[in-house]
Amino acid sequence: VQLVESGGGLVQPGGSLRLSCTASGFTLDYKSIGWFRQAPGKQREAVSCENRGDRAKYYLDSVKGRFTISRDDAGNTMYLQMNSLKPDDTGVYYCATADSGWGCYGARGVRQYEYGYWGQGTLVTVSS
Repeated sequence: VQLVESGGGLVQPGGSLRLSCTASGFTLDYKSIGWFRQAPGKQREAVSCENRGDRAKYYLDSVKGRFTISRDDAGNTMYLQMNSLKPDDTGVYYCATADSGWGCYGARGVRQYEYGYWGQGTLVTVSS
């Protein structure tokens, strides 16, 4: 069981990146999925998630309108499209799937402790 991320890197402010996370050993289509990030010296925070049932989505206020979470069930891959990037978006980004509870509660938020499988993390640096 593994989640493998790709797509991080160095980008200038205002630029875009798309993070990918491919699952192996299990399928994503019955899982709530989530993207989290950890900036240097800060706690890990939930950036976005998608509920496994009605596919309701949650976005951190600071990324609303700029980031989009999606999944490709056939390819067993989840994505985070990040546009209009800002220096405050810098951090290590992790994908994860919930294995207890729903994990993602749409506009009501995220229960990070319900996410049991995590990717290795990919570094996103937004800097000029």
